[in-house]
Amino acid sequence: MAEDRLSFKEMCAQFEVTPRTLRYYEYIELLQPDREGRARYYGPRELARMELIMRGRKFGFALEDIRQWLLIYENEGTEAQMAVWIEESAKQLDRLKEERAQLDEAMDELQNLHDKTVQLLEGMRAGKA
Repeated sequence: MAEDRLSFKEMCAQFEVTPRTLRYYEYIELLQPDREGRARYYGPRELARMELIMRGRKFGFALEDIRQWLLIYENEGTEAQMAVWIEESAKQLDRLKEERAQLDEAMDELQNLHDKTVQLLEGMRAGKA
């Protein structure tokens, strides 16, 4: 194996994904490793694509969105891909901000209910003493 390629097992380890996940990314054609018999090897192109996939997933993008970025890069180049990325990342930032606001609201409500319940229980226990 060439030093600039990773085996299937090495790829899973490097990106901390399960074999099932990696096979799925291949199945939906996000990745296209070199094949030698039954062995799969991932070169620089696939490593770069996997890096983009992992970043996209971390930021909450759907695999179909990620597929579109990869296709844009292949068909139209870096500049077109960057333009789409800027637009889509701005939308995703807005979605994440809204999710954070909803999460903050739920946490505040839960904290208030927790505190009130603690006070009620302490009051009940003090009344029994």
